[in-house]
Formats: sequence, structure tokens, C-alpha cells
Amino acid sequence: MFRRPSITFRTTAFVTVVCLALVALDCWNSWNSRAEQLQQMSVAASNLARAMAQQADDTIKQADTALVGIVERIEHDGTQPAAVARLRTVLAMQVAELPQLDGIHVYDKDGNWVANSRQIPPQNLNNATREYFVFHREHEDRGPHIGIPVKSRTNGKLLVPVSRRINHADGSFAGVALATIEVAFFLKFYESLDIGQAGAVALILENGTMMTRRPYSTDMVGRSMLGTGLFQAYTTQGPAGTAEIKSAQDGVTRLNSFRRLSNYPLFVAAALSKDEILAAWWRETLWHTGGVTLLTLIVGFVGWRLVRQMELRSKSEAELLRARDALETLNKTLNTLAMEDGLTGLANRRQFDVALDSEFSRAMRNASTLALILIDVDCFKQYNDIYGHTAGDECLQTIGRTIASVASRRPGDLAARYGGEELAVLLPNTDVADAAVLAERIRTAVRDLEIVHAGTPDGFVTLSAGVDAFSPALNSGPPKELVQAADKALYAAKMGGRNRVCTAMRPAAA
Repeated sequence: MFRRPSITFRTTAFVTVVCLALVALDCWNSWNSRAEQLQQMSVAASNLARAMAQQADDTIKQADTALVGIVERIEHDGTQPAAVARLRTVLAMQVAELPQLDGIHVYDKDGNWVANSRQIPPQNLNNATREYFVFHREHEDRGPHIGIPVKSRTNGKLLVPVSRRINHADGSFAGVALATIEVAFFLKFYESLDIGQAGAVALILENGTMMTRRPYSTDMVGRSMLGTGLFQAYTTQGPAGTAEIKSAQDGVTRLNSFRRLSNYPLFVAAALSKDEILAAWWRETLWHTGGVTLLTLIVGFVGWRLVRQMELRSKSEAELLRARDALETLNKTLNTLAMEDGLTGLANRRQFDVALDSEFSRAMRNASTLALILIDVDCFKQYNDIYGHTAGDECLQTIGRTIASVASRRPGDLAARYGGEELAVLLPNTDVADAAVLAERIRTAVRDLEIVHAGTPDGFVTLSAGVDAFSPALNSGPPKELVQAADKALYAAKMGGRNRVCTAMRPAAA
């Protein structure tokens, strides 16, 4: 016959549950508050980086626009004394209108001064050895060039050079038009930004050269950032992203948000100190946790006085509760692993099938399109035969990472390992044309990896892809119809010589 637990046991359980619940709820609230604080600061840092990128882009664009007109004037009017005299007036007017400019200068093909915006032109100065001059002399590109920071030989200021090439009528090198932007102009803007006491902002060339930074030091200008965590995060995540990085400059751990300029090869970084971000959270958590701890101690003490003879049993029950929490965590982890391909890290076939049914239903409800790219690694069996299965696995891992970086840009997009060397990309709300463009980018990206494969005509690992898309609201067929159509297109791509993208041929609507 079932025996009801004693009042002592029930009291012990009640006191234990109440204490654990108070602690767990406090921890849960504190952790959520911490995550929310970091998320808010991540958004703030991202907005700050966006504003910095726009300011830098606008600043350089104004200077570059002035250079476009100057280059056209010189190439049309020449450098006769009368033309140079008029040009000097124009240069001075441009500098007066653009506060960021230190000066605008024109050099001939030998690096000698032709004209500049100053009232008293420098004498006996030659800039043929400057980085920007050497660049234009050796490159025929007519676009703008952002050079490494230089120190002015006339006033000692640190300057950001923006330059364009000047050509003779026959296209040969005729000189350089240069606009110099004061580093202090950017610094003045950065000083107006609220980044706390330990925050930092920076403007960096894509080749890793530091242009300027707050906190400011003249030693920082021109320093290489190639080996820093910030530069590695930027090159890994792309034109915009956020990362928690320990600064290579001062050792402070910051939440960094970086963004590339729209028109020029630079990027900005806005970094907020993690300690400052969490300072208020720490104060609130300590007070809150202190109160909860005190309340828990009171409840525990009263419970201990009531059921101290049950201490061992109470400890066992607490252990069981912890084991249950650990088991739930383990089950969640196992469930996550069950939806992921162990080799490539992409979604596995199971997750792909679930996502296909889900997105198919959503597309039917919303009367939108659903696209699918089926991808096959060309001559992969031969690759395994030549290089071995270990190399084949490494090849699939590399291809999987490449596809994930190119394809998974939107929340609903899914890159999956469909089976063996076949991969798939599911693209909600995408038509055939856009899907085909993405498939071509994936094919090109993998080809550009230049993974050597002696078993292909091209000599490198390549992909073939089949693409199809349709609107479930207009097609009564099941989701597998989309897979079959993409598979037929993939077959056509392989029969057509591999290393290509083919789209499914659908009959025209009646």
C-alpha cells in the first residue's frame, strides 16, 4: 500500500524548492538582463559604426569629387602659365569650401609641384617618392586612391592623401592630383562621440594600415593592424559585423562593431568597453542577488530548524534536481547535433526535409516563391580515389564553409548536406533568376579556392548546380516536385560538361 510522505519530508522538499527557485529565477533574470544589455550595446555600436562610415565616406567623397574636376581641367586645359594661374584660384576656392582639406596639389610626371591651393607655393619639394605618387605612376587605374597617412613637409600635420592619376592625351602618365585630409578632422568628429571612458573608435585601410584612432596617439597613425583580432574579425565576417575582441593596443576587452565604407577601401570600428557596458548590470545584480541571497538564507535557516534531521535526504534531492537539469541540457545538445551534419557543419538531410516542408507551407500561405539549388561536387569519386578519403573529407568541409558563407545571408536561407557529395541551398521568397545568380556565385567561389584535382579537365575542384523555383500557390504539386526539378537541372549541368549552373525548364503558364 502506498505510503504518503511524512510532513517532515514534504516540508524539506518545499523549503528546498523555494530556495532553488529563488536562486534560479534570480540567475535567469540576471543572465537575461546581461544578454539584453550586451545586445543593446551591440546595436548602439553598430549604429555608431554606421554613422562613422557615412561620415568618412562623405568626407572622402567631397575631396574626391573635387579631384575629378581638377583632373579633367588639367587634361583639357594643360599646364600653361595662364591655365595654372586659373587652376590655383580654383584649388584655393575648393579648400576654402571643404573644411576637412589641408590642401589640394598637382604634381607633374616627375613629382614636381605644378599647382597647389596655398598662397605661397612650396619651393624645391619633390613628391616622387610618396606612396600615392608611386602607385599612380605604376598603375593605369583612373579611380581614386587612398594612401597611407603622411606627415606634411610644409606644416607638419598628419594627413590622409586622396589622389587621382593625370594622363597625357595618349594615356601615358602625366602626374598626380592630390587632396590631403587632416587626420585631426576625423579625430574632431570622433571626439564628439559618446563611447565612454574606455571605448575606442578607429578608421583603418583595408590593407591593415591604421589611419586614426580615439584614444589618439601619433604613434598609432600608420601602424599595421594585420595581426590584430579586429582585422582578423573584419576579414572573416565581411563588410559589416560585431565581435568581442581584446584590444592589441591597450589590452581592453571591447564589443567591436565594424563596417566598410560604401565607396572606398577603408573600414571603421566602434568599440565599447565590455566592463563599462556591464558596470550598471553588475551593480544591479549584486544588490538584487544580495537581497535574494538573504531571503534564501532566511528561508533555508527556518527550514533547517524544522527539518535538520532530514539534511542528508535534502542533499540527495538537490543532487537529483541538478542531474535533471544536466540531462535536459544534454538532451537539447543531442537534439541540436541530430540536425547538423557532423562533417561539414551544415544542416543535415533531416533538417533540410523539415525546413523544405515548413518553407513550402509558408510560401503557399504567403503566395510567395521558393527556390532550391542542388549542388554536386564534380568527379568527387575520382578525388577520393586519387587523394584518399581523408583529403575528400577535408575538401567537403572547405566547400561546406564556402557555401555557408556565400549562401546563408538571410534568416530563412538554409545550406545543407543533401547526401554524399551533394549539397543543397533552400531559398525562401526567391525566384529562379536570383537563385541562379547565387548558384553562380557559389560555383565561382569554390572554383576560386583552387583545390587541386587531377581528375577534372579544369585541374581544380569544381561544382555543378541545378536550380528551380516555383510558387506553391500556383503549383499543386508536393515539395518533392521542387527537388525533382532541381535534380533534373543538376543532371543537365553535369551532362553539359560540369562546372556550370543550369535552371529547370518549366512549361509556360496557360
